[in-house]
Amino acid sequence: MLDKYDRDINYLRVSITDRCNLHCTYCRPKEGISLKGHDDILRYEEIIRIVSQAVKMGLVKVRLTGGEPLVRRGFAEFAAALKQTQGLQDISLTTNGILLDQYAEDIFKAGITRINISLDSLDKDKYFQITRGGHLDDVFRGIAAAEKAGFSPIKINAVVIKGFNDDEVLDFAQLALKKPFQIRFIEIMPVSSVNANQPEDFMPTNQLFDRICKHFKLEPLAGKKNKTDGPAKIYKVKGGPGEIGFINPVSDHFCSTCNRLRLTADGKLRACLLKDEEIDLRAALSRHCNDDELAALIQQAILLKPEKHDLDCTDRHLKKCHRDMSDIGG
Repeated sequence: MLDKYDRDINYLRVSITDRCNLHCTYCRPKEGISLKGHDDILRYEEIIRIVSQAVKMGLVKVRLTGGEPLVRRGFAEFAAALKQTQGLQDISLTTNGILLDQYAEDIFKAGITRINISLDSLDKDKYFQITRGGHLDDVFRGIAAAEKAGFSPIKINAVVIKGFNDDEVLDFAQLALKKPFQIRFIEIMPVSSVNANQPEDFMPTNQLFDRICKHFKLEPLAGKKNKTDGPAKIYKVKGGPGEIGFINPVSDHFCSTCNRLRLTADGKLRACLLKDEEIDLRAALSRHCNDDELAALIQQAILLKPEKHDLDCTDRHLKKCHRDMSDIGG
């Protein structure tokens, strides 16, 4: 599936719910709760139909996200059914890890073997603060359960906020010396009105890289990247089993290699996280559209994909998209 700029669009991020058991400060407004009921979001069967059609068009990779995907009932059964999609090569999961201790084994048996766990602080008090009530021990139990179940790789995603958790960068890097995890530092993005303190909160990943290199030896991973790989710049930590990655959507745009679409929980197909244009697939499915009509809508979304976004980490008057990150699915 090629867009107007000859990028191969082969990766779909699927938000299965906008609900979450955390309330992270950069993701959801302080007063924000989901107002969507069960009838307002895509049924599992509808998600599978959309993915199946996209696979016929060239999609090979799906990542399941939320909100928090594990709060939706029947997740493991859905994942097992999605895994049966002929031609779909890869299914992975992004979770905050709170419920992973309970579900890790069932998810792994369903066929999902790769997992990303969001973890923005290793300090219990800071974690409680940034998640507005989350307990760090729950996440640690979830990570241990993922290891025991056999997930590989296990990626730990940390959104870096200047003056809040940037002093923990070396502690995170230390994990890669002890465990075969991929620790990934992500620049905060000004999505909707939630990140009101941009650019004060912003720290470019090149500063983190320089700080880490004073204490750890990082070696670029050898070998050619797979065409479905994400934008992270990955380094091996010398002397340890793990890796460290940097994702810099603001300071160093990777739009020229972007290969993804995003399906929101309410059935909107977005070509770019940071642009508001959407194609309403749920409405089409409600009209009992046929496969050709569904394929045409997916193609329409692909053609909406911009050449690049226009974020600037120093701009105090950024044009933000209207949806919150929890509503889009990241």
